[in-house]
Amino acid sequence: MDDVADAVGVSRATVSNAYNRPDQLSAQLREEVLRAAKKIGYAGPNPTARSLATSRTGAIAVLLDTNLSTAFSDPALSVTLDALSTVVDPEGHALLLLPGDGESGGPRAERILTAQADIAVAYSLADGAPALNAVRDRGLPLVVIDQPHIRGSARIGVADRAGAAAAARHLLELGHRRIGIFSAQCLSAPRGGELSVAEAGNSRFHDNRERMAGYLETLAEAGVPAADVPIWEASGLSVEGALPSAFGLLDRHPRPTALLCMSDLLALAAISAARHLGLSVPGDLSVVGFDDVPPARWSEPPLTTVRQDLTAKGRAAGDLVLGLLRGEKAPAPAEVPAELVVRESTAPA
Repeated sequence: MDDVADAVGVSRATVSNAYNRPDQLSAQLREEVLRAAKKIGYAGPNPTARSLATSRTGAIAVLLDTNLSTAFSDPALSVTLDALSTVVDPEGHALLLLPGDGESGGPRAERILTAQADIAVAYSLADGAPALNAVRDRGLPLVVIDQPHIRGSARIGVADRAGAAAAARHLLELGHRRIGIFSAQCLSAPRGGELSVAEAGNSRFHDNRERMAGYLETLAEAGVPAADVPIWEASGLSVEGALPSAFGLLDRHPRPTALLCMSDLLALAAISAARHLGLSVPGDLSVVGFDDVPPARWSEPPLTTVRQDLTAKGRAAGDLVLGLLRGEKAPAPAEVPAELVVRESTAPA
């Protein structure tokens, strides 16, 4: 930096501003500094040295509940994190993705303790995930997207129970009474297969419990008891991973005439399984998803689903991150609304 300053005839601070505060220099002077730096071979301030000087790494640790290949098979994650990134990137922050171990509902605690990050974002972690204790032990600020609910943390979620109730009400209004529920993973043991109402209610994921309650309460109000509602847990988050459970749910006698699916990917798995069994959607089987990810709109048939604004949720999470990094207190938890979007995968019973 001193060599560049001498070559241009400016102060060391001016060279620093060319990289860190370009608005403090004229465009002509900044260009002259950068041209001299390139000629000398100076690539700019060392990121490690900068972090030592500022006590900031510029990294946001994003805690996931599964491995990366599984996580990124879910378009809801991609849309949400892309929106978060668009908010924090202009402020010089980058995302550090920490995958889950598949068992504890989040990354390994040791990984959190060694991660070089200024703040943690928990993306849909299980209740009691050890990673959250590690975040607390390090004293990192925490933003939660969806779950778990942690007192005092900044959180943005979705109106899960209301959205699930709207989906169940839609099927009831179409005359369906033999309705099955296709549940996301609950971290049960063994994974996948049929669940009792009690087992489903003990899911380690808050959104599972809320959506299940919205479904079952609405069905019960219409005279469909929970005991008559088959519930199957997916053995994976991807369409491929969910197919075995989809086949199991559709192999029941009597077969459901409609399915309430806790995600769009589960709904797409159900449609695929129905097609393999020679069933027509929606002629033989009506299917409702949750999320309204892009593939829901161009599936065959287009999917009736519960829409949450994933982009708004991701941007809200980004705003929470920037606020906590500025030293602001965590605001009260907030939710984006959920609304039913009726397309062509549902029809009268």
